Amino acid sequence: MREILGGKIHAATLTETKLDYEGSCAIDRDLLDAANIAVYERVHVYNITSGARLDTYAIPAKRGSGKVGLNGAAARLGQVGDKVIIATFVQLSDEELAKHRCRVVLVDKNKLTKLIEHKSERPK
Repeated sequence: MREILGGKIHAATLTETKLDYEGSCAIDRDLLDAANIAVYERVHVYNITSGARLDTYAIPAKRGSGKVGLNGAAARLGQVGDKVIIATFVQLSDEELAKHRCRVVLVDKNKLTKLIEHKSERPK
């Protein structure tokens, strides 16, 4: 099995942080769908602004809201206005890898500007 990028939202802007919350990363439902990220799926959050990295899970924010927020302990690792990358990974066999396409969602002001699908390749 290989661990491969499943989906990614690139350079989203944090719109809120809520320390007094049980934990998670709230993401506009439009962005979740575009990146093929399931509700409660594990996500890796890479803070481009500060360099902080964390793992949590995705929860849906209102569709079309542009909301991307860190909650609970994760809120200490970002500030409103920080740029972040949100990524998921999938485990695939070599046979499944041949059919896999990861989704990369490019955003501006947390609105989808471009959706790119990359075909995974086995090493030669």
